[in-house]
Amino acid sequence: MPHRFTYRVRFRECDPMGIVFHTHYLDWFEYARTEALRELGLPYIVIQDSGTTLPVVDLAVKYHESARYDDLIIIETRPLLSESKLRLTCSYRILRQADLRLLVTGHVTLCFIENGRTRPVPAPILLQQALGAGNA
Repeated sequence: MPHRFTYRVRFRECDPMGIVFHTHYLDWFEYARTEALRELGLPYIVIQDSGTTLPVVDLAVKYHESARYDDLIIIETRPLLSESKLRLTCSYRILRQADLRLLVTGHVTLCFIENGRTRPVPAPILLQQALGAGNA
């Protein structure tokens, strides 16, 4: 089941026509991802305090419809740990709450880095438990 995060589009995120500027969707992906991990009991600060960073190594966005000023949107996040335990991919769907229209889909893949080297996720059992069985 995806993590669901509700957000209201702010005026400053829109162009003069009231349409959301395209790069803000990436900010919303990050916001939703950090909240999803926090809800799973893994706030970013815990990962950071372990000496691990999570740089983005791949991302994709597909724009279906525009979000507009003052829309209430739902950002669905599905985190998935790779079989190698080296990468975390979060897939996203952004919907307008009023009509459940699909606005944006995408994904972001992060890898786990410690001392400049890729490494398996810290505490993989904890992360696997948090993400649930069925992750590949």
